[in-house]
Amino acid sequence: MSDSQQKEIQRARMLVLVGAGLSFLFSVSLWFYGMRDEGLFVGLWVPSILGLGNLVLCRDG
Repeated sequence: MSDSQQKEIQRARMLVLVGAGLSFLFSVSLWFYGMRDEGLFVGLWVPSILGLGNLVLCRDG
C-alpha cells in the first residue's frame, strides 16, 4: 500500500471518529437542554456512524 493510500485511509478514519464525536456531543447537549427523546435518537447515530465506518474501511488481511 502506498503512502498516499495510507494517508487517505487515516483521513477517512478521522472523519468517521469526528462525525461520531460530534453526534455524541450533540446528543448530550440535547439531553441536558430537556429534549430527552431527541437526545436519545441522536445518540443512536454514534454506533451507526462507527459501524458504517468499520464496514466501509475494513480490509482483508
